[in-house]
Amino acid sequence: MKTIGITGGVGAGKSTVLDYLRDKYHAYLIVADELAKELELPGHACYDALTEAFGNGILDDDGYIDKKAFAAKIFSDPESLKKANGIIHPAVKTEILKRLQEQEKAGTELFVVEAALLIEEKYDAILDELWYIYTDDAVRRERLKKSRGYTDEKIDSIMQQQLSEEAFRKHCKVVVDNSRSPEDTHKQVDQILNAVLPGENGGKTLWEK
Repeated sequence: MKTIGITGGVGAGKSTVLDYLRDKYHAYLIVADELAKELELPGHACYDALTEAFGNGILDDDGYIDKKAFAAKIFSDPESLKKANGIIHPAVKTEILKRLQEQEKAGTELFVVEAALLIEEKYDAILDELWYIYTDDAVRRERLKKSRGYTDEKIDSIMQQQLSEEAFRKHCKVVVDNSRSPEDTHKQVDQILNAVLPGENGGKTLWEK
């Protein structure tokens, strides 16, 4: 089984690559943010730890973690954010490792994880390689304004908190330029995967159906 981590800055269009890997190469995908939300549900790994750490004030009337109340709690204080991350990130990684082992036993050929903090959380230690989805800053800004309605000030604030392009390139084995059309991005992905595992039958990879 080939394991890949997908990362990149906000607005880079990582979903373009993820969708293609799922649709064409039948990859098993994990999006870390979505997995974290799952683990915060009652009965899952993070729920009890978060409510014990931050109190029932972060819960809604139905006993679920209230996203707005939780965000207000942790983002108003650096120590609270550090505490929350110390609960959530290890739990996410543990669940990813569990699913990785399960998928390997099930015969899955391509296992893909997308997370903003792949480098910071040292996922290179558990995945074969990391891919950096690069997109020109001007293109990222335009996408964020159109798709999310972000202002320049908000975009600046988010970008300043993320790793630099140099850091992404330093830690990632593969770079995919997603600044142009989806078709161009798809072509790059095909070339990368064929180079990694050239197969028989016209150069198809072992994953391509």
